[in-house]
Amino acid sequence: MGLISLFFQNPVGFFILAGLLLYSIIAHEVAHGWVASLFGDDTAKRYGRLTLNPAPHIDPMGLLMLFFVGFGWARPVPVNYSVLQRSRFGVIAVSFAGCLTNILIAIVAVFLLQIPAIDANPLFSGVLYILVRINIILGAFNLIPIPPLDGSRILMVLLPERAKLRFARLEPYGLLIIAFLLFSGLLNPIISFMQSLVYAFISVLQGMGR
Repeated sequence: MGLISLFFQNPVGFFILAGLLLYSIIAHEVAHGWVASLFGDDTAKRYGRLTLNPAPHIDPMGLLMLFFVGFGWARPVPVNYSVLQRSRFGVIAVSFAGCLTNILIAIVAVFLLQIPAIDANPLFSGVLYILVRINIILGAFNLIPIPPLDGSRILMVLLPERAKLRFARLEPYGLLIIAFLLFSGLLNPIISFMQSLVYAFISVLQGMGR
């Protein structure tokens, strides 16, 4: 679902959605760096990456993918995992932070859609529905335990030492594995399962808010 077609159908909606999605992927990366700073690693801060200014975060290929495919990425925020306090929990918290940020953005958008005036506006409701979907996909996709996705670092700290060494050997081939699984469709059931978990979580929160 690329955004370029939306540009010709609804230019205003395109620019609103493009800005929101750009900041969704930026917020994902900033969250990693911010949580890392809470655990004693100031690498992201020293590199000027704890900012919502898009310039330090933009990856040209990730931006093009966002516009043409509807799924993109920013430059990874540098994290020195070896200096994190409470190392195992720190790695899990830093790795999960980006996914949680996307899920929280989706939750906020879902609750905004409960406002009758917003839901009745075709422009705002259309933008928010797409924002919810893409942020849930971003959060769910990054939880998949294949390097270099965030889920792989979470799995890495939970594995016994021997399995951890074997799993680490996959890292040089991680992007190729992900690309193959995506284009072959083999990853779709996993993404759908992760999405269903996120949707269930949002449904529970909606029920609590009533």
